[in-house]
Amino acid sequence: MPRRTRLVSLVAALLLTGACGGSPTSSPSVVPQPAPASPVGTGAGSGGAAAAIAGDAMSGIDVVFLTTMVGHSERTLQIVALARDRVRDDALRTLAAAIEATEADELSAMRGWLPTAGPGASAGAHQHEGHGDAAALDRLRTAPDADVDRTLREVLADHQRAAADLARAQVGVGRNEQVRDLARRIEQSRTAEVELLRGTP
Repeated sequence: MPRRTRLVSLVAALLLTGACGGSPTSSPSVVPQPAPASPVGTGAGSGGAAAAIAGDAMSGIDVVFLTTMVGHSERTLQIVALARDRVRDDALRTLAAAIEATEADELSAMRGWLPTAGPGASAGAHQHEGHGDAAALDRLRTAPDADVDRTLREVLADHQRAAADLARAQVGVGRNEQVRDLARRIEQSRTAEVELLRGTP
């Protein structure tokens, strides 16, 4: 089983296991419809979003998801940076730039939310290992110029598919509605990105 697949399975198991313990701080009778895929700055908002989440409203499940996604987004930015100056296809370059902008905004929001989560946030801060196989990064780093576009599509599609899987699990078991809303948008945007990456000529 590939390392990334093991990571997704492990984190999904942590999320699902966590759902069995504790009680949610709120149980809304109506779940909001998923927001359009967009950067956090236009939805949950990176400026002031951290203050909007009270520490006692965020469960361990939410902390696991956020700390995992912080590491995942950090790796996304590494992937994009490795290929930024070597991509030849204009459509792929535009898509990579949009992914970079979106995830930088989300990363800022998530880092702002985590300090409000209390002691549990530091416990989850080391769950970044395995976000994107080192071999995949090496493959992208050493790809000949003629193969950079194809390699970036493959590496990034695999990476974003893992993010969509994690976000989908969080939507099902998360406690904090703002974190779940972020997860919904991540699931939507990453799924759309994978489709675009696969469809790039």
